[in-house]
Amino acid sequence: MNAHLADLTGTLARMDGKCALVQAWGMKLATVLESGGRLLACGNGGSAAEAQHLTAELVGRFKKDRRPFAAIPLHADGSSVTAIANDFGIEEVYARQVRAHGRTGDVLITLSCSGTSPNVLAAARAAQQTGLLVWALTGPAPNALAELSDEVVAVPSPDTSIVQEVHLVLIHMLCSATEEALT
Repeated sequence: MNAHLADLTGTLARMDGKCALVQAWGMKLATVLESGGRLLACGNGGSAAEAQHLTAELVGRFKKDRRPFAAIPLHADGSSVTAIANDFGIEEVYARQVRAHGRTGDVLITLSCSGTSPNVLAAARAAQQTGLLVWALTGPAPNALAELSDEVVAVPSPDTSIVQEVHLVLIHMLCSATEEALT
């Protein structure tokens, strides 16, 4: 356990240079949401859980009472996910929803520890084709998702659990920056 905490602490210390980017994302996201835009979020497994955590903070609240914002976790609609997977294949599960729900100027945030998940990559491509801004939280770069995204925060750890834990910290930083920009 002490080794895990030491690895986590060391990785967080290396993320310090990304704080300004996450702050900028929060400011941009506040502008998008205030103007009626949407945040779409996707990932697989633990990254899907973190995508849903992010959207819940925006639809509900993070720290401040404010109006709810349009934020959709693309994995959470079981009927759509299973129908799309059945009819079009698992690689289209998120991309088809991006094309359905996304509008020019909206934001897609993707989460992937490997940066190689085919369905997340397809979502990023669909978002670019639809005119969405694509942000990625990934594990170590370079990776395919980082290359497809407009902006990326890559966590420099080979340990999936460390990457996911840092992603959650970054999500909370993003929510905080978004709420700060709204006041």
